Amino acid sequence: MYEIASTLALGFLIGLTGALAPGPTLVATINAALAGNWTAGLKVSLGHIVAELVIFLLIILGLASMAGPYTTVIAAVGGIALVIFGIMTILGSRTATLGAAPSRTVSSPYMAGFLTSAANPFFWIWWLSVGSALVIKTLEGGILLAFVFMIGHWCADTGWFTFVSTGVSRGKTVIPDTTYHRIMAGCGIFLILFGLYYFSGVFVPR
Repeated sequence: MYEIASTLALGFLIGLTGALAPGPTLVATINAALAGNWTAGLKVSLGHIVAELVIFLLIILGLASMAGPYTTVIAAVGGIALVIFGIMTILGSRTATLGAAPSRTVSSPYMAGFLTSAANPFFWIWWLSVGSALVIKTLEGGILLAFVFMIGHWCADTGWFTFVSTGVSRGKTVIPDTTYHRIMAGCGIFLILFGLYYFSGVFVPR
């Protein structure tokens, strides 16, 4: 039970660090909220989840079975990538904003969430490094743990994007930029510390 709870929490925290970062999917959420209502964030996040579900299934069905001899390398790359993404998050936190994006017509928030994820190069870089390494690691405890990790990850995405769309649709500032900067910087520090911990596990026996 503890292992499930800790994996769920880890998935949520890792997912939150990605969801908080400014990017195309966050912009799509703001635009959809301006053109619709508070449910826009939920719809965008569902499109985003579909894109991630495809990758997740490819990992557990294909990559994981071929990664056996290379798990140490994958873990090392994942740890290094976490540190790099953490540094990028801290640097990006200085100028990040949740101000309203230029409004434009959004025909389908679901499609916006899917396309802004699939067309984002950082999305693929993250999944080819951090995401795949973490999923393969959780698979060591069974496929249930891998799904639990993803559920935590998706709860973070859905919760944050819905929170943003609710505030934007009501014409309110979600949170002040200074607070947003601090939250993002905190997420960056978490990624760096977790990356160092994760990387150390590659070489330090437990």
